[in-house]
Amino acid sequence: MSEPLSQLEKRVYHYMIDFLAENTYQPSIREIARKFRIKSTKTVSDLLHSLETKGYIEREESRSRGVRLLGFSATGNVQPVPYYGQIHAGEPALLPEHRAGFITIDRRFLASEDTFCLKVKGDSMIGRAILDGDYVMISPAAEPKDGDIIGARLGAEATIKTLRVNGNGITLEPANPSEESIHVGPNDDFKVLGVVTGVFRPFWEQEPPPTVPVDDSIVS
Repeated sequence: MSEPLSQLEKRVYHYMIDFLAENTYQPSIREIARKFRIKSTKTVSDLLHSLETKGYIEREESRSRGVRLLGFSATGNVQPVPYYGQIHAGEPALLPEHRAGFITIDRRFLASEDTFCLKVKGDSMIGRAILDGDYVMISPAAEPKDGDIIGARLGAEATIKTLRVNGNGITLEPANPSEESIHVGPNDDFKVLGVVTGVFRPFWEQEPPPTVPVDDSIVS
């Protein structure tokens, strides 16, 4: 994108994305005008022309809804992946009321339909390039093997560690020399939540207000 969007252009662009996702077709010029209380349809047309010039959309001006959002598809290619701010001490570990939101991800990066995300807090996995504030994608359907990075539950706490399986049982190994391994005993309230299949690292994040008060971080 060669030029930044103005505040109004940004609002119109986001409205078009949300409208398309909800309705599967684009808003008309008059609908955009009503939404933003713009009196002149020419003003809306000028806004769309600016969005096209800046590389965000393509237009077919002969059609009222003749707009294509570049790089965006409301169907077929993406999937909303839930991320959780808390886990439950028991089964199921992931409850709807602890869901903090969704991250829309291209389906080619999802190992399974039930993939979910946890947000990392702490630096115990820095040696495996997983940092504080990252979102890790976890696939419950993947079979965990020795050496895999996993998400696991210990009581009501979630942790991201390297799985080590040996004759003495299971060890959760950090990737930080200042952290100690966790040895899981037969009587511990422990469950593997899934295998880590990807990491999403935002450098800036604007979170929507939560519907319920949650701690939006998972200790790594």
